[in-house]
Amino acid sequence: MRVAVVDPSRTVAKCMTHLLESNNHEVIPFSDGAEALDYIKSDQSVDVLITSSQLLSMSGPELCGQTRLLAATGRPLYIVLMSSTEDPGNLIKALDSGADDFIRKPPVAEELVARLRAADRVVSMQRQLHRHATTDSLTGVLNRRAFFAHAQEICARASGGSVLSAVMFDIDHFKRINDTYGHSGGDDALRALAHKLYKDYPILGRLGGEEFAILLEGKALAPAVETADQMRLGLQELKIKSGKHPISLTCSFGVSQWESGDTIDRLLKRADVALYKAKMNGRNCVVSGASMLDEIIYDDLGSVIRSDTRDLQLPCFDRIPASS
Repeated sequence: MRVAVVDPSRTVAKCMTHLLESNNHEVIPFSDGAEALDYIKSDQSVDVLITSSQLLSMSGPELCGQTRLLAATGRPLYIVLMSSTEDPGNLIKALDSGADDFIRKPPVAEELVARLRAADRVVSMQRQLHRHATTDSLTGVLNRRAFFAHAQEICARASGGSVLSAVMFDIDHFKRINDTYGHSGGDDALRALAHKLYKDYPILGRLGGEEFAILLEGKALAPAVETADQMRLGLQELKIKSGKHPISLTCSFGVSQWESGDTIDRLLKRADVALYKAKMNGRNCVVSGASMLDEIIYDDLGSVIRSDTRDLQLPCFDRIPASS
């Protein structure tokens, strides 16, 4: 594990570093609590904080409390407070401040190593629970809840002036795939699609059924449309192994760009309007943008669009056509 050790005594920090490294842990020593906290914030791979109760710029309990706030965001962290006094009040204060464990200082080598074994079990369990809570179990991409949690952070940056576009897409004629190849074939198609895109687009979420969304930070509408079309071309080339016969698929895409005063719901709504225009255009294409009128129509007739247009061939809108 990656362990941050905080102690104002360089001798203590050096001894603990040697002990932990001899037991295959990676150690980052600090003498200052504020410096340690900044590092833990920036390095997501830190698993454990071990801190003395007396520090330079802040107390050990204060550092425990600030670090616990990081763990409250879903980040796995195990926090241990050390104290050289035997006052039971120190144990109570440590636990109330956010520490998971308390140990006497200087620690007995065998006891410290054993406590880190316990920490490893707890951190591993936290990671597993976080993965189950944020990952779509079928495809391995972000589930709906996790996608919108990430979206709030990204949209906050867009509100501050950064460029952001959203892409919504789904598999064309997905019911036909299920009817032809069975639901296991449909599951294989969803997994293959996710595997194809997730490595390049980490903010990819499965919103439900065969519908997905991607947020593209730093891309305005035109380059986002180009990116979506690259996705479309890549997905239509997939040959998905499922049973005796490979499955081919195509997808339809809708793209929108963040505008002043937007919310994640409005951004995705415009992308969703564009997606259903792509369906009306014959599928396997990319449609960009949506006007305010489109949003009004969507609000009034969205349920009709969703229920009636998947199998209709309607007059074309401006779009990127499927390549021949």
